[in-house]
Amino acid sequence: MPKSRRSKLTTLSKTPVRSTKASKQALVNEIRATVDKYDHCWIFSVGDMRNEGLKEIRAQWRGTGRFFFGKGKVMAKALGLTPETEYQEGLANVAKRLRGQLGLFFTSHPVDETVEWFESWSKKEYARMGARATQEITLPEGPILTPYSETVLGDPFPHSMEPQLRALGLSTSLIRGVPSLNNPHLLCRQGEKLSSEKCRILKLLGVQMAEFRIVLGSRWTKDVGYVAGKELDVDSDAEEAAAMDQD
Repeated sequence: MPKSRRSKLTTLSKTPVRSTKASKQALVNEIRATVDKYDHCWIFSVGDMRNEGLKEIRAQWRGTGRFFFGKGKVMAKALGLTPETEYQEGLANVAKRLRGQLGLFFTSHPVDETVEWFESWSKKEYARMGARATQEITLPEGPILTPYSETVLGDPFPHSMEPQLRALGLSTSLIRGVPSLNNPHLLCRQGEKLSSEKCRILKLLGVQMAEFRIVLGSRWTKDVGYVAGKELDVDSDAEEAAAMDQD
């Protein structure tokens, strides 16, 4: 009887180990090549970080700009932290500001037009636990409708959703096969910190209370050097989302 492949032993010592040092050096080389290619290097921060939002904005700037987000210490090393080690004059002033959830954006697009574009662009998102409610929402007694609207009637949830809605803290019951509230329910007040359950209910109702946007700060420009800009909020405990731009 042939031996089953399932019983094959794998020697862990033979498992290939990714070279962290090599990947960091590759990122350093990539950033320096990007410095040579573009005229401006901007520091940016994100409001309510979302990978999908960053992916969308990268797509819109593909060919005219390049984003690097994550691995702040490696990005700072690529630029150079001191006047003696900086890759080009003035980049050390950018590098020493790369702490927390900040990234680099490279482009040759005119400064004024770049600032105007980012100030006007934003993307609505669903709130996460800990976010602040941007409006007060009270659900009326009766069928729970989605998407939620005070003026336009939505569609009722399927009967199979009733146990999930009840588990999220809503006082519901099935009335003629439709999940319905037994009493009016104050879901959230404006400004209150949202719980995980409330965020899940808001998502089911199609209510977006978060906003993804990129805020530009200081910049470095070829033949000019470092140019001070808006001081950015730094969340040093934020989890870094992406190692580098893969475009």
